[in-house]
Amino acid sequence: MKPRDDHQNFWEGRLAADWTESGVGYRALGRPFNTWVYKVRREVFLQQAGTLGLGPDHRVLDVGSGTGVYLRCWKQLGVGEVIGSDLTEAAVTRLREHELGTDVVQMDITEPAGPWPAASFDAASCIDVLFHITDDDAYIAAIDHLATLVRPGGYLVFSENFLRRPPDYSAHQVSRTEEWITSVLGRAGFEIERKVPMLVLMNALVDAPAVVRKAWGGALRAVTLTPPTGWLAGAALYPLERQLVRRLNTSPTTELMICRRTR
Repeated sequence: MKPRDDHQNFWEGRLAADWTESGVGYRALGRPFNTWVYKVRREVFLQQAGTLGLGPDHRVLDVGSGTGVYLRCWKQLGVGEVIGSDLTEAAVTRLREHELGTDVVQMDITEPAGPWPAASFDAASCIDVLFHITDDDAYIAAIDHLATLVRPGGYLVFSENFLRRPPDYSAHQVSRTEEWITSVLGRAGFEIERKVPMLVLMNALVDAPAVVRKAWGGALRAVTLTPPTGWLAGAALYPLERQLVRRLNTSPTTELMICRRTR
């Protein structure tokens, strides 16, 4: 089986079995904890994307829509046309059932991107998708395809881990360095406008020292062993996490970046 086919089969199985926050999130921590995590993610996205001035006359593509969280965010911000997409048939089928009136297509952003001509969108979002592309050449292709789809002057809103340490490769996730990611963006014609924390404590601390990564990961798994304790842990961390993502400039875990296409 080709690596790309294996990757798609992994996500087909996962989302077919669990089309919830835990299916698209940090699965080991359970759905109750992930529900709180997505409250933070959603707030950060709405605050940052809300500054772009996109409204009824604009068109946005959401790549890797999953359970539709960011489709709904764009709609809440008043964007005129929001198109969803996902690698998996499982997610696309569910989204078409639940997001009536929204066009949702099945596509792989690492391959020639969808049925649209170049510069079709005023913005594209790609949240918690790119670090699941495990092949570096495919990652570069994904950024290039996003650059093709977004008009000059338009925006790319995406999340990444932006390591300041050496990259970390695993079977279904790769955390790459900030330097490498920004170089790929620059070659594709994107100019970075800003980067902000999307999470700080409610996730794997991928950019922390190894001993901290292991200790914090173990602590999170311990307090989320059961649904009730997972819910309580999320409820306890949520107010602190909200403050941290607003006050800090960088994070040891997932961050949100906004770029503008300059050419």
